[in-house]
Amino acid sequence: MRPLEGITVVSLEHAIAAPFATRQLADLGARVIKVERPGKGDFARGYDERVNGLASHFVWTNRSKESVALDLKSEQGQEALRRLVARADVLVQNLAPGAVGRMGFDYDTLAKEHPGLICCDISGFGQDGPDRDRKAYDLLIQAESGFLSITGTQDQVVKAGCSIADIAAGMYAYTNILAAIIERGKTGKGRRIDVSMLEAMAEWMGFPLYYAYEGASQPPRSGAFHATIYPYGPFPTSDGEVMFGIQNEREWASFCQTVLNRPELAEDPRFSPNSARSANREELAAILAETLDHMTSDDLVRALDEARIANAKVNDMAGLWHHGQLQARDRWREVQTQAGVIAALLPPGQNDARMDPIPSPGEHTDAILAEIGLKAEA
Repeated sequence: MRPLEGITVVSLEHAIAAPFATRQLADLGARVIKVERPGKGDFARGYDERVNGLASHFVWTNRSKESVALDLKSEQGQEALRRLVARADVLVQNLAPGAVGRMGFDYDTLAKEHPGLICCDISGFGQDGPDRDRKAYDLLIQAESGFLSITGTQDQVVKAGCSIADIAAGMYAYTNILAAIIERGKTGKGRRIDVSMLEAMAEWMGFPLYYAYEGASQPPRSGAFHATIYPYGPFPTSDGEVMFGIQNEREWASFCQTVLNRPELAEDPRFSPNSARSANREELAAILAETLDHMTSDDLVRALDEARIANAKVNDMAGLWHHGQLQARDRWREVQTQAGVIAALLPPGQNDARMDPIPSPGEHTDAILAEIGLKAEA
């Protein structure tokens, strides 16, 4: 039995943050009923056609769900939603702030009849405050949260290559829902959860926030290099580059001895402790290049391994698809879609996660409406 078997989640969701949260609940065994617009459904289905004609974002965040198409502007659509919510343990929504309230599906209204219901609202800026009604997309929140100000090079800010603000909000929605389910088991009462993308990203910005404490300068943009630890980043070799990082003085001494063959550098005041290495990184980079530029990538990795210095390949997506460690740990499974079988990763920490099909738009409408005593609108 999976941990959330017997839990029913109804989700008024689109895009990424809410679907990512509810997919993880489905991974753990919850029944997730995804409410979509009649016709094309969740607009994220149309982002691209990269996975056998299906959208890459959508196949990632929507497996193991049931799709019901409801027109929430119609009386029957709202009645269907009322009946679904009456049977649900959790209601998740990432519609525009205030939208569910206008339909009578806000927590304060629902809790009067369903005191055990857990309602999770996900939005860009939260359900109140002066920015409540501002539109919020992932890249906009990356900017608003200060993430862009520390990401990129000295000359140009750079966005994250994935939907990091959506992912952050989805993770906090997921964990808060799990906590609320545990709490309800003790008290019998549900609760309202209000997750904003801005607050999720602000939490993830904790290190640079505190680094800039009381008006201090913030971490500089440093490309793929760590902003405040050095050497930590990608370093050129004679035939490529290797990513490695030195975290403490013991590792620095081992690196100087085993990789550079210059043990005297370990005690050089220009380069010890880390704050000195970081402050003098241009001078140190020139010294490192004298050795690393003449080593092959394989030779450097062997030397780093001997010195017990953490290092990594700079993989692309093809490299990740074929990563030997993921294969050795049997992390890949198959998931059915309307366009055929696709590969999918098991969620971290789970070996028996639910990996059921990705639904087509409204695929389960008739069955779900029949379950609650209604028929599909003509």
